[in-house]
Amino acid sequence: MKILYEDNHLLVALKPANLPVNLDESNDDDLLSLLKAYLKEKYAKPGNVYLGLVHRLDRPVGGVMVFARTSKAASRLARSLQQGKFAKSYLAVVCGQAADSEELRDYLFKDAKTNTSRITDEKSGKLAILSYRTLQRKDGLSLVQIRLQTGRSHQIRVQMSHRSLPLWGDQRYNPTAHPGQQIALFANSLSFPHPVSGEIMTFTAWPEAREPWNRFDIERLCNHSEKEESQR
Repeated sequence: MKILYEDNHLLVALKPANLPVNLDESNDDDLLSLLKAYLKEKYAKPGNVYLGLVHRLDRPVGGVMVFARTSKAASRLARSLQQGKFAKSYLAVVCGQAADSEELRDYLFKDAKTNTSRITDEKSGKLAILSYRTLQRKDGLSLVQIRLQTGRSHQIRVQMSHRSLPLWGDQRYNPTAHPGQQIALFANSLSFPHPVSGEIMTFTAWPEAREPWNRFDIERLCNHSEKEESQR
C-alpha cells in the first residue's frame, strides 16, 4: 500500500493487486480498513475514522484510487464521478493482435449470484463504452491503453474477451490463462476535480516490472502516446 497524496479532504493511494477494496466474505485484509488504520495512527484519532469509498477496482486489479476524508468531499466526488468528470486510464496486456485503436460499445448484464458479467442486449443490460489504443505488440500479446467512459462491473475484462482479446492471466474470462497467473490489468492514471478547490488532480503510477509487463517499455510508450494525443 502506497500513499500518493493526502490533504484534509481526500486520500489517493495505490491499491496492490489481489487486495480487496473493502471487506468481503473472505475476511482478508482490505484497502479501506488499512487506510483507516493508517489515518488513525498518523493523526492519533480517537474512535472511528471516516473514509469514504468513491469508486472501486476488482480485487485482482491494482492501481490508483481516491478516497474521501469527509462526507462533504465524498458527496462532491461522487457527483463528479456521476457527471463524467473523472478520467480513468488503464493499462492491459491482452492475448492477440489488437487493432491500432477502437471504441467498444456493448450492453452488459451482471449476474450477482456468480459475480460475472456478460454481453447481452439493450433491454437486459447496461451500456458499456470504452476506447483503447495499442501501444505495442510483442510475442502474440498487445499492450493497450484503455479509457473508460462507463464503469460497469468487469467491463474491460468482458468487452476485450468478447473481441477475442482476453486479458493475460484473467482466470475468469480468459480460458487460456494458467493457474497462478496475475491478471495484466492496472489502473495507471486517474484525474478528477478536487472536491473543494475544483483544481484538476492527476495521479499516475506504473505496474511492477514482472511478467508480462516486463516485455514492454511501458513508461516510454505511455509518455509517447500522451505526447501524440496532446499534439492532435
